[in-house]
Amino acid sequence: MIFLALALLLALFLLPNVWAQWVLKRHARGRDDYPGTGAELADHLLRRLGIEGVKVEPTEQGDHYDPVARRVRLSPSVYGGRSLTAVTVAAHEVGHAIQHHRGYAPLLARSRLVAVAQKAEKLGALLMMAAPFLFLLTRLPGGLAIVVVAAVISFGTAALVHLVTLPVEFDASFQRALPLLKEYIPPGDMAGARHVLTACAFTYVAASLSSILNLGRWLVILRR
Repeated sequence: MIFLALALLLALFLLPNVWAQWVLKRHARGRDDYPGTGAELADHLLRRLGIEGVKVEPTEQGDHYDPVARRVRLSPSVYGGRSLTAVTVAAHEVGHAIQHHRGYAPLLARSRLVAVAQKAEKLGALLMMAAPFLFLLTRLPGGLAIVVVAAVISFGTAALVHLVTLPVEFDASFQRALPLLKEYIPPGDMAGARHVLTACAFTYVAASLSSILNLGRWLVILRR
């Protein structure tokens, strides 16, 4: 049963990412009937929607929107690609820029939490590594438990960020990007665009579950 549970957990974490990569590759074929690349569509949408001060630029760090620098950053295959995957991913990242422009509360909350979570995760890892040494040095009653609690709080912050991320990503995909794409891609491609957005969304679901399970693991350790 233990091996079965481990296999199921492994599948839960790996399969969404494998499926997402398969879907993205499936729709990455170049299209001569598309009027522009992912970058060109992103730039056009920003100008059309009157979102000033946001620029589109290439990156090697994965497709994302940076709310601090106000940049839509696209990987080379999306930035210069003229495919369904390229324009769909570009529209999704513009969806985040739209959220920022309109003051979408979950995006603003995530932006604030990310900075806190990055520091909290580093602190949590440091505390877990230091816990045995601190306990041996101080010999304080409950000292080890205090350190473990602090570490759990740190991991809990990361889990909270992932939970806040889910509505942000789904809104950017299905409430922002998909309606825009209806005006720019053939009707027959809409099912494929939804397929791409759904596959990407499932990777965030898997990351959230992983974070929550990691938090649960430390809660079990704490109870012991």
